[in-house]
Amino acid sequence: MRKLRSGVLLATKYQGVIAGAVPSSRGLLLVDCPLRTDDGREWAADLASHGRSRYLALLDHHPDRALGARVFELPIVAHEATLQTMRSWPDAFKGNARPIGAEADRLKRVTGVSKAVPDLSFSTELTIYLGDREVLFWHRPGPTAGSMWVVLPEAEIAFIGDTVTVSEPPYVGEADLESWLDSLDELRSKAFSSFLLISGRDGIIQREAVTEMARFLRKVQLRLKRLSGKPESASRVARGLIRSYRIPSTRHDQVLLRLQSGLRGLHARLHASKA
Repeated sequence: MRKLRSGVLLATKYQGVIAGAVPSSRGLLLVDCPLRTDDGREWAADLASHGRSRYLALLDHHPDRALGARVFELPIVAHEATLQTMRSWPDAFKGNARPIGAEADRLKRVTGVSKAVPDLSFSTELTIYLGDREVLFWHRPGPTAGSMWVVLPEAEIAFIGDTVTVSEPPYVGEADLESWLDSLDELRSKAFSSFLLISGRDGIIQREAVTEMARFLRKVQLRLKRLSGKPESASRVARGLIRSYRIPSTRHDQVLLRLQSGLRGLHARLHASKA
């Protein structure tokens, strides 16, 4: 567990997602959580000495970060679109039913998914005062319609979820690329110049990573325009895009599947909207 400025905690050892905890005089706000049940219980036990956990924030509905929430008996905060999406999920999750290159694909069967559905939601912004701590929840669509950030103005820390990924390309199957690029522009603005940015996949990121993410998304835009209604070409596009990342051989197939699946889904939505 890593301790950042203002006492904010990060857990970086769990597969799939970076979990965070924001301390206050009235307990902890958790930001995302480990996917696997045992890991979630371990994370909760590690946090016990830092205060009582009061809320859990889900930065979007990606199964890697959302399914583990069923372990935590806490009020769950998320954007309204995340709530609506998770309400539509069946109570049993099978990872191999619709693989998207996620860590959750490895799960054979998970029950009790309804326990992970958020309790509190918002449309644009939400502020929670947790003891002496002001916590801002901002809707920032892009990776999904319900993607949000958790912003700590006093500490100058922002949890930005999948808005920026560094070591591997993100899942783009539900993306709104224009909104995503707008969010990246905001991160590059003066307002965030002194902020510590926490990626939901990579932890603390450097400013250059924001620019690299924007460059990647523009490549996706350009190459999808060239597919001309041929979704099978998404595999070729994915193989080209993945070359800009240094992917270990042990993860190559999973990462390529994520990119191929995401490009097919995004291409299908874009093509349908023009039909």
